[in-house]
Amino acid sequence: MTEDNKTELMEKRQETPPNPQVAGCRLVMEGEVSAPGRFEVVAITAGTANGWEFDAGVLKESLSLWDGVHCFVDHGLASRSVRDIAGILRHPTWDEPLQGIRAVLEPFGPAGDLLSELGKQALQAHPPSLVGFSADIYFKHHGRRVEQITRVVSVDLVYNPARGGAFLRLLNHVEEKRKRKGEKIMEENEKMALENTEVELRGQFNLATGSESALTEAQLAETTRVRQQMCTWALEAGLSASHLPKPVTDRLRRQFQERIFETGELQSAIEDQRQMLAELEASRVVLGPGRVSNMVDSTDRIQAAVDDLFGLPREKHLLGLGVQPLSGIRELYLTLTGDHELHGGFHPERVQLATTADFSGLVKNALNKIVTNTWDELGRAGYDWWQAVSVQEHFTTLNSITGTLVGTVSDLPAISEGGEYTELVVGDSPETASFTKYGGYIPLTLELIDRDETRKLRAYARELASAGMRKISRLVAAIFSANNGIGPTMADTGALFNATAVTTAGGHANLLTTALSANQWDVVSQAVYNQPILVKNEAGSYGIGPAMAVNPKFILVPRALQKTALEICTGSLVREENYVFDNVLKGTALPVVVPDWTDANNWAAACDPRVAPAIFVGERFGLKPEVFIAGDELSPAVFMNDEHRLKVRHFLAVWVNDFRPLHKSNVA
Repeated sequence: MTEDNKTELMEKRQETPPNPQVAGCRLVMEGEVSAPGRFEVVAITAGTANGWEFDAGVLKESLSLWDGVHCFVDHGLASRSVRDIAGILRHPTWDEPLQGIRAVLEPFGPAGDLLSELGKQALQAHPPSLVGFSADIYFKHHGRRVEQITRVVSVDLVYNPARGGAFLRLLNHVEEKRKRKGEKIMEENEKMALENTEVELRGQFNLATGSESALTEAQLAETTRVRQQMCTWALEAGLSASHLPKPVTDRLRRQFQERIFETGELQSAIEDQRQMLAELEASRVVLGPGRVSNMVDSTDRIQAAVDDLFGLPREKHLLGLGVQPLSGIRELYLTLTGDHELHGGFHPERVQLATTADFSGLVKNALNKIVTNTWDELGRAGYDWWQAVSVQEHFTTLNSITGTLVGTVSDLPAISEGGEYTELVVGDSPETASFTKYGGYIPLTLELIDRDETRKLRAYARELASAGMRKISRLVAAIFSANNGIGPTMADTGALFNATAVTTAGGHANLLTTALSANQWDVVSQAVYNQPILVKNEAGSYGIGPAMAVNPKFILVPRALQKTALEICTGSLVREENYVFDNVLKGTALPVVVPDWTDANNWAAACDPRVAPAIFVGERFGLKPEVFIAGDELSPAVFMNDEHRLKVRHFLAVWVNDFRPLHKSNVA
């Protein structure tokens, strides 16, 4: 072989990484590599990662950004720990067959030994290990297509990476082997590689001339076996990175296994299968807003850390994200603002975290989550009693509300043959209400931040939620207790609760003075059941409608009457002096304790609002109070008072639309 052929062969060896099964790499397989060894890895490959399209051209243009990038064990928050440093990337190059960025990974730092050991085990694992590399990058995009990678933060060792990062092979430490065994090792490697090439060339020549040398055939068989093993590795790596469904990867595996193929052929087959799946799914999928899952950035990481800091459940897509915990609200403030002098300003030159999140926004999100959680906890404690007896309705404006109760047709008169049809008597009864704005603010002082009083901040949010829940509870409870227990005045000019006959204007016949007992509950239930449905609010039409025919479902009582209500509605037996008998009223109603009632004797009844609605709770921006934070350097409160302000706002309207489903007993 000429010197030119040798030079050409050496250039080819530098471009194409040796496979561990080739004879020239026998020192790696024999474990004679100095520890810790360097690895050749693929940092990222072209293709789709969680909905983002990475083209080969974009990756090629970013090559210079990958040189000198550190490798950490697992992704982390912006302020990475020195303890997690595992290596550093050198000499990034473009690998055309893999369609990815190949680089040399040098173990480095406290986690370097862990990286070395995992790398060796991953290269020997069968089937291939899911341990690989995930790039933490910033990029510009148009739609779902990445147009430019602007920054490579790190290439981290993770489990099941999103876009093709993997160990390729373990490299030899050339200098140490020269010291230990001199130039002989390199000469042997080159000699064996040249011999392998000469064998291949001779095999091609002999096949062309019809020679059947047994030695040549054996060498050709060995070369074929090695190439087949390389294709098997490429097949498993390609299928693992494709993220195609298992039935599809099984089909491709059967198509390519135990045969020699070009990498481009496999990639083309994978793309064909991906395109076919997309076409099949297109007709069955209801398209909506585009969503990206399992693709996180620094904003997601710090949001997860803030949720952990406040003891809140994370969002679903952040559940498995490993982040470095925050020590307190002070660290969060300084990390996001750089305001070490506590002037209330923002200093971007001091902020090392590249994120669109700001301190006020993150804290607001966390506090609103606390409000939601506390709201649910208060509801389980009984303060959501009003939800059972009322209708909650959302409104899109703050205009005054008119709740109209439409009358019914009491009867259809007979029409004689040829007779004239008469107009049916039907009307309505409008009740009106207006929205009221409730709210206030709590100061989040810079002194509180500097003292790191995270627990106090959490307590603030819980108090805001409690105030909102209790406000609605008091408003609904006041319907029954206002005006000395007779409630607000209705549109028909009568008080909500009165004992006047329903056949007169404003008469409701829904007020008694008897204490709660089993017999009295039956009396009240019968009175509600017999309430006539509205026909029209005018003389001659009062109280002429048919019976509503709905029993009340709820006994509303103060805490002092809870036991009595439970005995009436849930007890199996009734005991009276010397008699014990079955409780026939069991299950006829549900006791509801109204925490805001102070009278120990008064009680009320209410129908199921789904059947006969009476009380309405209107909201403009949600039943839960909204939390806002004003806290940038231009805020007057920051300048004048050194404080961020936590404002809570609540728009509510509570009214009664119909007296018939309600009954009150004001016990003397």
